Amino acid sequence: MKIKKVVCSAGRSGFYFDDQMAIRHRAINDGFDYIGKTELEGFTAVRQAGESISVNFILEDGQIAAGDCAAVQYSGAGGRDPLFLADTYLPLIERELVPFYQDKEITNFREMAAELDKFVIDGRRLHTAIRYGFSQAILDAVAKSNKQMICETVAQEYGTKISEELIPIFTQSGDDRYINADKMIIKRVPILPHALINNVKTKLGEHGELLKDYLKWLVKRINDLSRDPDYKPTIQIDVYGTIGELFGIENHQAMVDYLAELKAVCEPYKLHIEGPLDGSSREECMYNLAKITEMVNQRKLEVVLVADEWCNTLEDIKLFAEHRAGHMIQIKTPDLGGLDNTIEAVLYCKKHGVEAYVGGTCNETDISARICIQVAMGVCPAQFLAKPGMGVDEAYMIAFNEMQRILAIRAAKTM
Repeated sequence: MKIKKVVCSAGRSGFYFDDQMAIRHRAINDGFDYIGKTELEGFTAVRQAGESISVNFILEDGQIAAGDCAAVQYSGAGGRDPLFLADTYLPLIERELVPFYQDKEITNFREMAAELDKFVIDGRRLHTAIRYGFSQAILDAVAKSNKQMICETVAQEYGTKISEELIPIFTQSGDDRYINADKMIIKRVPILPHALINNVKTKLGEHGELLKDYLKWLVKRINDLSRDPDYKPTIQIDVYGTIGELFGIENHQAMVDYLAELKAVCEPYKLHIEGPLDGSSREECMYNLAKITEMVNQRKLEVVLVADEWCNTLEDIKLFAEHRAGHMIQIKTPDLGGLDNTIEAVLYCKKHGVEAYVGGTCNETDISARICIQVAMGVCPAQFLAKPGMGVDEAYMIAFNEMQRILAIRAAKTM
């Protein structure tokens, strides 16, 4: 079967682009906005509307395969590709990629994804957001041409087993970390709340006290609202490197001592800390994260450290996994470009005894989220990030319902 026509359009994403460096340094909240001078290239405001580009392949038989090009909220930071704006990249897509894919024969995902990965314009690879969106459309096209669900195509091509149960869903609150936590608890979300602890002074605390206070509140809130003794959610907090910023990224003992304090506050619930430290380079971040991971293990401290910053590409993930930099690695799907890299990353982490979670960003779309869920069900990571947006309800609905559909359809096929 061939791709008969390629139709692309500019779109909005589920959240916003934020200048992470400006937020860390000087920007201050003004309602939902930020006031401050931008620091990263391409930003015209510290917070600006998220953008996407929709990719639609009209197949020979009239079916439509779709994907959405999208980039993370904190674009341009931590070694990532620059800001992804539709006005900048849509003309390039229409000039270079639309002609390439029109009338193209659909073969298999791995072959077509590898071809996309190697696509070069003026000596440069395609922006990760473009590879991300086109790989979604390719995967959807292959599945539709084979009359399969996407998870079935993934399992067939990579020799994996499709999950027979819901993958634990992780939801994120954004700055509205109190009301949104209530929503998560009421809906019995398995992993919560993210909490967006991205500033030492205003969110972590200059002695780490603000995060401890929040966790005390969160534990009490779970106990008060759950009304179910069997509901034992995992608490996962993304601290955006602020623990390392507070104590110094080479002050490993102080960081581990603080992690122990956080764990004590969170009892009896499991605790994951995402991005405990950052660095000026991948190697600096990886070395120091590996060191505190080792110290946490030696101390038998029940805290799962999740690698995030500087762990963006498939190569990065492989290095972090090999060096045991973190107990779990977030596979931030838009940062990896093609979804073939996401699949390979999950399988590589599993092979090396490191947990993987298929993450991404609040700044994606409904289309990219649903396709990522299909991929996740095909490779069985430890957890899945509900996306897009920060409102909890919509993202959790998309993730939960898509997984339930897959389970129900597969069960019906065996009857």
